[in-house]
Amino acid sequence: MSFLFSEVPSTSSVRRQKVRDFLQSVDLEMSEDVEIFVVAKEDDRIVACGGLSGKVLKNIAIDESVRGEGLALSLMSELLKVAFREGRHDLFLFTKPDYEEVFESCGFKYIEQANHQVILMENSYNIDLYKKRLRKYKHSGDVVGSIVMNCNPFTLGHRYLVEQACANSHWVHLFVVKEDASFFTFKDRYRLICEGLEDLENLTIHEGSDYIISKATFPTYFIKDKRQIDSLYTELDLNIFRNHLAPQLGITHRFVGVEPLCAVTNEYNQQMKKLLTRPSEFPPIEVVELGRIEYGGEPISASRVRKLMQQNRLEEIIPLVPPVTYALIEKMMSKEEVK
Repeated sequence: MSFLFSEVPSTSSVRRQKVRDFLQSVDLEMSEDVEIFVVAKEDDRIVACGGLSGKVLKNIAIDESVRGEGLALSLMSELLKVAFREGRHDLFLFTKPDYEEVFESCGFKYIEQANHQVILMENSYNIDLYKKRLRKYKHSGDVVGSIVMNCNPFTLGHRYLVEQACANSHWVHLFVVKEDASFFTFKDRYRLICEGLEDLENLTIHEGSDYIISKATFPTYFIKDKRQIDSLYTELDLNIFRNHLAPQLGITHRFVGVEPLCAVTNEYNQQMKKLLTRPSEFPPIEVVELGRIEYGGEPISASRVRKLMQQNRLEEIIPLVPPVTYALIEKMMSKEEVK
C-alpha cells in the first residue's frame, strides 16, 4: 500500500481542522502548539499524522485500519526530514510505554518514565553528554543543596530562598528553567539571576536543559484521565532529576519556597517530598521548605510583580525586586509606552 505524505503548516486553518478531526477519530486531542503537521493520506483520506513543536514530536497517530503496514516508520521518516530541515536535530517525544519498541525502531531511546503510563524518549541521547558536563561542577560536602527556579522575573523572594539554601549547605546548585514559555525570556531571566546573586560564593548557576521539563510544554494529548496530568508531569520531572541529574552532582537536598497561594505548586512540593525520598536504587534527596518573605503583608512573588506591571504600578515594584530586575522592568515598560 502506498501513502501520500504532505505538510500542514499552522497557517492552514482548513487543513489543520481536518487533522484535528482525524485525531479526534482516534480519540486524541490536537496539541495547539504544533507548528507543522505531516499527514499521510490514502485515497485522499488522512490515515496518519505527526507534528513538530519546538524540539518535541507530538500528535503521532495512525488509523487502526492501516496499522501493521510499515506506515509508522515511513511517517517518522517524513517527520524527521521536516525537523532536520528546520534545524532541529535533537528531538524528544513523550508516549505510552506500549509504543516504546515502535519508536526505538525509529532511532529513539528511552530516558525515563512516570507511573508506567508515560515515557520520555530522545533521538540523540545527549543526556549522557549532559551528565558528563554536570560532573565537572561537583562539590563534596554533607549538604549539597539544589534549587530549580523559573524566576519570571527574579525577585527578592527568590534571592532570600537562595541565600537561605547557601547558608545551610556546603554548596548549592541552582538550575534555571530554560524553556522560553514565560513572560520574561530565558536570556533575561538567566542574566537577572546571575547578576542578582553574584555575591554568593558557594553557588553554581546552571543554565537549564531539556532535562528539566517545563509544564508549559509537557504533552497531555494522549493522557485520557486529565486528573492525572499534574501527577504524571511531576513524577517524570522528578524522576529525571533524582535518577539522572542529582547523582552527577552529589545533591543531598532540594530547597523550595512554601507555596501559600497556588494549589498546583503546593501539590508539586508535597509530591516532591514523597518522590525524592521513596525507596530507590538512587540516594534520597531531602526536601526543605522555606517560608516566604513578605512585604506589605503579602508574600513577595513573581506573579505579584507581573500583576503590578500589568497595572502600570511601577513604584510598588521597587521594594519587591533587586535593582537589576527593576532596571529591566522600567526599560520594558518605557518601550510599551512608546508603542
